[in-house]
Amino acid sequence: MSPFPFMRFSFPPPTHCSLISFLCSSNSPSMAGTLIPSSNKLVQHTEETLTQPPPNTLDFPIPLTRHPPPISKQVELDRAMAASAKSGFSITKSDVIYEDQWLIAINKPSGVYCDHVLASIPRLLGVSPESSGAENPLELHLGNRLDRDTSGVMLITKLHKVAGKLVQAFTEHRVKKTYIALCIGLAPQWEEIALKSGHGRSKFGAWRVYSASDIGRTLPGGSVVREMVTSFKVLSVNGLSSENIDFIEKRNEMLIVRDEGSKISSTHDAKDEILIRAYPQSGRTHQIRLHCQYLGIPLRGDVKYEGPHEWKEKTYDYHALHAENLSFDHPVTGSLMEFHAPLPSWAREALSCTKG
Repeated sequence: MSPFPFMRFSFPPPTHCSLISFLCSSNSPSMAGTLIPSSNKLVQHTEETLTQPPPNTLDFPIPLTRHPPPISKQVELDRAMAASAKSGFSITKSDVIYEDQWLIAINKPSGVYCDHVLASIPRLLGVSPESSGAENPLELHLGNRLDRDTSGVMLITKLHKVAGKLVQAFTEHRVKKTYIALCIGLAPQWEEIALKSGHGRSKFGAWRVYSASDIGRTLPGGSVVREMVTSFKVLSVNGLSSENIDFIEKRNEMLIVRDEGSKISSTHDAKDEILIRAYPQSGRTHQIRLHCQYLGIPLRGDVKYEGPHEWKEKTYDYHALHAENLSFDHPVTGSLMEFHAPLPSWAREALSCTKG
């Protein structure tokens, strides 16, 4: 029996067995290329080619981003086991961004599961198991979810009806979110860009980017390709502020991911550090990470999506992504709420070295 019987979890905390089973599943290279915009045309990012696929896969959409590299299996397992060991993790008062009688906003650290943060809230509020019989027990729910290694604003609601209203606000895209990320790759020729693509799981179970023309088509597991839209803005490149960079493209135009284009060479040897701000307009799993991979600027440390595990003679145990801002109308009072999570050290360092 749970030590806090009044708590309601959206999902059960991860276990060692489930983590190992999921992360040790078989991997295989993908069958298609990645398309990325370059100046005013679309080009194709090459990847491994395979022999003719089996007949039963010919009618499925072809993903446009690579399958996770072999090294990601062990790296992800190590990170998952380290995070799972933090089941006794406790949020402190210094991590609280905002609290009222209906909800609480937390600055989640990286390397911690959302469920472990949720489980620590009773201790933060000084609630004991004996209080479960009180007239108004807490009905704790995750208002939003962040990836294990993503830091930043995380919401927890205290009542069922508040959770329902917040879920509806997210579903109807009435919640505005901004993220900040440190990417490694070839410096982009655009200052701002909006990207629309498909999103779904490949036949190997990995999340991938698909052509926008595949939206609505059925995938091997029975799910369908869904729409995914993200806007990006470059903040700095190699410490140089975007204001001092002569970008080829400055307008924020919507680029639609297609499945045709000319081939270009890989940009894996590029050494640029790009600090970006991301504005997801849909809420797909790993959305920002996938779109950054597609654009050829994967997140530092995001080995699952081709980001460098080691960079400048240092090994990273998490990817550089931070949920910076979250704004919405309060589900009870209707007041506009805007929460800002303090930047992590890697983001502060990147911003402090910008010139002019």
